Amino acid sequence: HLTSEDIFREYILPEIKNVIYNYVWVDLYAGSGNLILPILDLIPPPQRPSFFEKHIYLFDIQEKMVEKAIKNAVRRGIPRRLAEKNIQVRDTLASYPSFILRQGLPVYHITNPPYLYIGYIVKSPDAQKHMIYFTGPNKEYQDLYQIALANDARYGVPRMAYIIPSNFLYGNSVSNRIRDVIFHEYRITKAYIFEKRIFEHTGTNVALIFFEKKETPHHERQVFPGYKISLDGEHREKTYTLLPSNHYRAGNLFDEFTEKHRAQDPLQVTYYLTIEQVESCPGPHEVRVIDANSYTGKGYKVKTIRVCTELRDKILSNPLFIRTIDTGREDGRAGLYLIRKHYNADGILVTKAKYRTHPIQVFLSPRLTYRDTLLLRDYFNTVLNLLRRYADSEFLTTYKYSDKSRYTRKYLGLTQARLLIQTFPIKQMDKQDRVELQQALRSRSLGRIESILRSIKLRHNPSRND
Repeated sequence: HLTSEDIFREYILPEIKNVIYNYVWVDLYAGSGNLILPILDLIPPPQRPSFFEKHIYLFDIQEKMVEKAIKNAVRRGIPRRLAEKNIQVRDTLASYPSFILRQGLPVYHITNPPYLYIGYIVKSPDAQKHMIYFTGPNKEYQDLYQIALANDARYGVPRMAYIIPSNFLYGNSVSNRIRDVIFHEYRITKAYIFEKRIFEHTGTNVALIFFEKKETPHHERQVFPGYKISLDGEHREKTYTLLPSNHYRAGNLFDEFTEKHRAQDPLQVTYYLTIEQVESCPGPHEVRVIDANSYTGKGYKVKTIRVCTELRDKILSNPLFIRTIDTGREDGRAGLYLIRKHYNADGILVTKAKYRTHPIQVFLSPRLTYRDTLLLRDYFNTVLNLLRRYADSEFLTTYKYSDKSRYTRKYLGLTQARLLIQTFPIKQMDKQDRVELQQALRSRSLGRIESILRSIKLRHNPSRND
């Protein structure tokens, strides 16, 4: 996914235009060179060859991309022989060109590296050749872009500007390891988070992040200015604070809420009704389910299963499913919903592989009354959307763009869903608590909801000092 020169001129050039003679400008995944070669436009034409020779190095694994970059350099007045010397074919993920660090000036790496999630690589025969990169010191990383960052950190590159998936900032387990490594060595000086499409052929949300190497490596909180660029091009400025205690993950509000308000005796939560469970508990009772692995344009296939009394009761007493991905409609956001209302069925059966993006039946222990189930649904969805509003949905992983949506579609992790359910203190609530919580939910006041949660916890644990 090649980066346009417009991105360079609007967002990168203002940050570097006054220091262009101070660095060796490098792109190890250069494509046609659009993130580096426009620097030459700032140099008087007679001086461009000498500047290029001393200050610019480009690499790409594809010969055709290297040829394009060479032609772009020649078009800007660089002799072809010189362009061929400093623009090279090289697999820089596997073989780092360390000689660039010995050119007499510090390196500034500006790049849009390759993105490819290891989960996709494992499942795709055509991509499995890339597993070679995830070996040795890189075996704990989850994406090719993370290996690119880690390589720069190993070689101590002083300054970097990376266009990478925004899940680097917001992702949970997928990004914890790389953030711990990078933020031990580097600090962010500025970030642009794009909620609009900047690549033609991918819906991945990306961020442009500027990194600066610390004089002394250590873990400390990160504070930096960020600018969210919305679908309509609006810029919203915000100060970000990332903490080592939660692997420097942005969007701390959700983690703070679920940790602070975890119920004293929380509900136990499990997911999925599987075909193995059904086959291990046959019986005379008919239960209507949808097959989560059988979807057509008209919806999920509906089937009737015959199960034992125990499994029938378990299915019928757990009527909620979790939608992990926003649909793009305001009324279709991630959250808890009734299976009967949305699918005219009693359960959601997994007949093949489990997928986190399918509707997933939620099983609670102990089982709730139907009235308390509805209260949990309303509590979960109200609190989730209030947290989304106050945190600008930053604690969620971006799913993909929706050109028809008024918001950026997000993914709610199953672990996050469990943590939020476990702040619902149903075992400690009396009748009056239920009434007050319902009123607070209708008012959509996060402060009132938190006050009720604190009151319930304090009443059942008077020694606790909140």
